[in-house]
Amino acid sequence: MSAAANALRGEGELRIGGTTHVLRPSFGALVAAEAELGPLFALVERAADGRLALGEMATLFWHCIAERPAALTREAVGEAVVAAGLAGATPALRLLLGQILQGR
Repeated sequence: MSAAANALRGEGELRIGGTTHVLRPSFGALVAAEAELGPLFALVERAADGRLALGEMATLFWHCIAERPAALTREAVGEAVVAAGLAGATPALRLLLGQILQGR
């Protein structure tokens, strides 16, 4: 389990398989997400238009998990998003998207 999320750093949390993981939108994490998902501004626009795909959300979360355990899989992240439902995953998504737009 990671340390608690630090809101001042723009961190959020995602519960995966009974463990809470910190989502940290570091430069490296966002570059990796952008390499896979395309431009982050376009991702934000899709989210604002309600067109963000479930897989895109899970991919952004995957790249932003701080101190990601070796045993954690992308599938588990996706399943956690489904288990939380869109309403449950939206606060973490909103926080990450806000950091993409505003920075720290």
